[in-house]
Amino acid sequence: MAGESNQLEQQSDSGVSPSPETVDALLEAARYDDLDDIKGLVSDGVPLNSKDSFGRTALHMAAANGHLQIVKYLIDQGVDVNASNEEKNTALHWACLNGHSEVVKKLILAGASLCSLNSHERTPMDEAVTRGKMDVVDSINEAVAQRELSGVAVS
Repeated sequence: MAGESNQLEQQSDSGVSPSPETVDALLEAARYDDLDDIKGLVSDGVPLNSKDSFGRTALHMAAANGHLQIVKYLIDQGVDVNASNEEKNTALHWACLNGHSEVVKKLILAGASLCSLNSHERTPMDEAVTRGKMDVVDSINEAVAQRELSGVAVS
């Protein structure tokens, strides 16, 4: 059933699943901060939620490498911020692991879950603490407070 829904997520508007090569091209563009290539692939019908053979998405790659502009674009296009790879890591896990504080904040404000457990039974916060990324811990706390206060009128 999970494979079936994954396949549906990856179908383009024409109903055709992207080839592994086009998915790899999308992930490479996200990894190397190439927004023009991403937009070109999208215009060719490659869905932004496409996953490679390891379950990684463009958002995973952009978050892991700290590419805030790409992360913002993907979120604005409606990608699943809680998509997980085969090890159950989300983009937020990877941003925390690699110390990308601004990406962490953006993901949390966009609704990324802080409670997701990866295959090592670790949350994104656990990954930041384990790696000694205390600036990321501060960013998590700041984003959570900001998210909780959004929509509240302060006089």
